[in-house]
Amino acid sequence: MDHTALELIELGAVFFSLGLLGRLAGRIGLSPIPLYLVGGLFFGTGGIIPLSGIQGFTALAGEVGVVLLLLLLGLEYSAAELVTGLRRSWTAGILDVVLNAAPGAAVALALDWGPVGALVMGGVTYISSSGIIAKVLADLGRLGNRETPVVLSILVFEDLVMALYLPILTAVLIGVNLAGGLAAVGISVAVLAVVLVVALRYGRFVSALVDSPDREVFLLKVLGVALLVAGFASAMQVSAAVGAFLLGIAISGSTAENASKLLEPLRDLFAAVFFVVFGLNTDPASIPPVLGWAVVLAVSTTLTKLVTGWWAARRVGIGPLGRARAGAALVARGEFSIVIAGLAVGYAAIDERLAALATTYVLLMAMIGPVAARVVEPAARFARTKRPATTPAPSAGN
Repeated sequence: MDHTALELIELGAVFFSLGLLGRLAGRIGLSPIPLYLVGGLFFGTGGIIPLSGIQGFTALAGEVGVVLLLLLLGLEYSAAELVTGLRRSWTAGILDVVLNAAPGAAVALALDWGPVGALVMGGVTYISSSGIIAKVLADLGRLGNRETPVVLSILVFEDLVMALYLPILTAVLIGVNLAGGLAAVGISVAVLAVVLVVALRYGRFVSALVDSPDREVFLLKVLGVALLVAGFASAMQVSAAVGAFLLGIAISGSTAENASKLLEPLRDLFAAVFFVVFGLNTDPASIPPVLGWAVVLAVSTTLTKLVTGWWAARRVGIGPLGRARAGAALVARGEFSIVIAGLAVGYAAIDERLAALATTYVLLMAMIGPVAARVVEPAARFARTKRPATTPAPSAGN
C-alpha cells in the first residue's frame, strides 16, 4: 500500500478512536485524558495494533498541543494577575520543590543510581504537567474559580524553576564546566525577563499586532506568533510552554476573548494527540519491572502535591473545598518529566531502568491527576457532611 495512504488510514483510525474514547469519557463523567493515554498504549510500541507511520506527525502535533493549551490558559489572565500571584505564592513554590523533588531523589539513591540519577528523578517527580492541568481545569469549568490563580502561580513558578534546572541538568549530564553551566542559566533568565517585560509593559501592542476582523487572518496570526514565541523560547533553553503562556498573558481585552473562542477547537484536537503520544512511546512490556517503585512514587507525590496546593490556597484565605481542589489540580505529571528523563538517557550512562520508571510514573500520574481533580470535590463535600453538628462552618470562601 502507498505510504501516504497508510499514514492517512492510521491517522484516521487514531482520531476516530479518540472520538469514541472522548464520548465514552463524557458518558461516565470522566476526563478523557486517561482514556487517551490508554488508547496510545493500544496503538503504540508493543501495543495490540502498533502504528508505525505517524510518529513524525504525532510528535510535532503533541508539541503544538502543549503550546495551545498553555496559550489559552494565559489568555484567561492578565500580566498584573500573574505578578500578584507570584508574589503571593513564592513560598508555596519553594515548599513545592522541597516536598516533591525529595521522593524521586530518594528512590534514585535507594536504587543506587547516584547523585546524577537523584538529580534527574527529583526533577521528574517535582514538576506538574501544565498541559494536563490546563485541560482538566477547562474540562471541569474551573478556570474562574478562586483557587485557580493559586494553581497557575505555582505552575508558573515551576516553569521558571525548570528554566534554571534544565540548563544545569544538561551541563551535569554532558560534563561541561561551571562557566558553561552558568552561561546557559544566564541566557535562560535573560530570555524569561525579556518576555515577561514585553508581556507586562507592551501587551497592548502585542494585541494590536495579532488582532484582525477577518477570522482566517486572525487565526493565522495568533497561531503563527504563538509557535514563533514557543520555538524561540525552546531554542534558548526556556520551556516552549512558558513562552506560550506568557504570550497569552500579553494578549488582552477583546482580542484575548476572540482568540480563545477561535483556538478552542484546535486546542482540543492537538491536545488529544499530545496525550496519545505518551502512550505511543511507551512499551507496555517495560512497565511491570518498575511498577512497584512507580506506585510508591505515585502515592507519595500525590500526597505531597495535595499538601502543596492545600497550604498555598489556605495562605490566601481560600476555604477547605478550594484548598482540596487546588491540591488535586497539581497532581498530574507529564511533558516536562518525560523531557527530563529523555535528557538523562540521551546524554549519560544512567541505568536504563530510569527511563522505564519515569515513563511508568508519568503514565500513572497522568491518569491519577484528572481523576483526583474530579473526585476531590465530592469527597471533600462528603467529609464536611460527616462533621459533628457543633463544628462551626469555615468562614473563608471556597
